[in-house]
Amino acid sequence: MRALDAPLPSHVAARVVRPLTAYGGGSWEDRAVPSLFASYLRVYEPLTAFDRDRQSYWRRYVSEGRAVAPVEGPGRQRTAVIEALGAGWTRLPDLPEEAYVLETDDSLLVCPWNLRIRVAEAALSARDGVPSVLADAFVPPVLAGQARAVVDDWRSGARVLEHGVPRVHEQIATWGVPLRWFVLFDPAERDLITQPDRRALRYRTEISKARRRSSRALSVLRKSVGEAPITEAVEEAARWLEEFHPRSVVELDYGGLVDLLSDDTLAADDSPELVAAGLAGLSRGEAEEASAAYDKLVARWRAVQLLERCN
Repeated sequence: MRALDAPLPSHVAARVVRPLTAYGGGSWEDRAVPSLFASYLRVYEPLTAFDRDRQSYWRRYVSEGRAVAPVEGPGRQRTAVIEALGAGWTRLPDLPEEAYVLETDDSLLVCPWNLRIRVAEAALSARDGVPSVLADAFVPPVLAGQARAVVDDWRSGARVLEHGVPRVHEQIATWGVPLRWFVLFDPAERDLITQPDRRALRYRTEISKARRRSSRALSVLRKSVGEAPITEAVEEAARWLEEFHPRSVVELDYGGLVDLLSDDTLAADDSPELVAAGLAGLSRGEAEEASAAYDKLVARWRAVQLLERCN
């Protein structure tokens, strides 16, 4: 399986922070406009998952050489959103139809950016639980109204009948990797590149395998800890996967986080193994073993999260 990749752009390389030898832990929220230091969970779907118009569009998109490499995508997304919104933030603009692409020997898989709906949902989320004066300052009512209309249209029955079930193909987490994402992958599925001009760490798997792993993890968690936050988080990830075509590919990309970590640290990263060890300990009723694996994983990622305060 081959991604349409490219070397690390100079404007990203210039912002590399001193590598770490340890990680940190905590929780991270998804954002519509990604930081350069973020990780990504993506689903690439085969063209047959899209309606006829979208299939034609994506075929032209790829044949014209417009597909964007994952290493360039976050910067392109950020620039597109900020420039389109403008200084006034008074309208929800049209945004480019872009995507990441994977090619196999017999198929083409596409991960659309879905920028317009992601910005609309982020605008509405930004107003939740905030006093109206502050909410209006951050997201003006005109923009909020447009965002609500876009989201309602996206989820409406008429659109579903015409275009199929709407789905957002990429989740973003800044300054870390949500622990629930590691449940979906096996250590053998890792792809690590540590070259002077290009560094990357990714996991890719068939969506059928990711679904089985999340199902097994849910079974263990429900029996062991009940409806705890970690159980709910894994269940949310499992529900998200159910939205996609059964021949899709799931990818966990460390993205800009690799610029915070040394080559040795990346090579030694065994986060999926620690998650698997914790779940295995829970399934055997060995709470201390499970707790040790979890504590090690959380401690490992804490340093990365804390870097946000220094940035």
